[in-house]
Amino acid sequence: MPFLLKKYHFKTTQKIQFLLQNELGFERSIAQRLLSKGRVFDQCGKNLLYGEIPIGEYIEVATFEGISRGLKPMFVSDDFAIFDKPSGLPVHPVSRKTEYSLLDEIRFHFGEDANLAHRIDQETSGLVLVVRNKVSDVALKEMFVNKDYDKNYLAIAKGKIDKEIIIDTPIDRENGKIGVRMAVKDDGKESLTIITPLTYDEIKNQTLVSANPKTGRQHQIRVHLHSIGHTIVGDPIYGVCDEVADSYLCKTLSSDDRMMIIGESRLMLHAYSLEFSFKEINYKFVSKQNF
Repeated sequence: MPFLLKKYHFKTTQKIQFLLQNELGFERSIAQRLLSKGRVFDQCGKNLLYGEIPIGEYIEVATFEGISRGLKPMFVSDDFAIFDKPSGLPVHPVSRKTEYSLLDEIRFHFGEDANLAHRIDQETSGLVLVVRNKVSDVALKEMFVNKDYDKNYLAIAKGKIDKEIIIDTPIDRENGKIGVRMAVKDDGKESLTIITPLTYDEIKNQTLVSANPKTGRQHQIRVHLHSIGHTIVGDPIYGVCDEVADSYLCKTLSSDDRMMIIGESRLMLHAYSLEFSFKEINYKFVSKQNF
């Protein structure tokens, strides 16, 4: 379990944010983050909020302890690393009950200062950029904000696509029963994806495509392909009814039912290549995985 409760005894009476900093030695930014994420508890297990004064002899802090299950980075430098993430692995824990995520491997290999420069969906496989220190954290995260990189995905889409398609329809939350589901909306955020067909499987009526997202909206490639009638094969959220999507998100959809209803055990979307410049050096990484 990556989140462990560590016990800290204290002697003074003061607000929790000051107790963490002044007596227990936490940096201000770390103390604020722990409190904002609800990771500080009194000795009765009650969550302590900013400004509260704990009573008793000790508090407990939920800290993240990275573990390894053998996943190693494919590239390492002093400033960043690249992981080739398998499908099904979340990039970060969604709750204290998350047993394992890519962040485990990141912290196990590189320590507390290492973090994700960006995120990809749990079911999407492929390249993930990791920052290793505070300087690269600022520079490389800013690179993603400014879109100063080129990232290409491979996807298997339903139906036949026989020419390049530029999809520039805005995206926003669907605001339906499935809270994470996005949709094409006239008043949504500007979005642009370039779809290039690679090969067509006539028997399965599926097209392997290269997808180049020029913006970084949530589920962008999935939403854009679905919006033009070419939903990605194996998608458990788009192109299925609300009941199936809800069962998947609540983890009550069995693997047999998934195969029967959706047709694949995973989402057929893969972060295939990543290209960028850092410290006047041009980098291009290509995933070694296949569907």
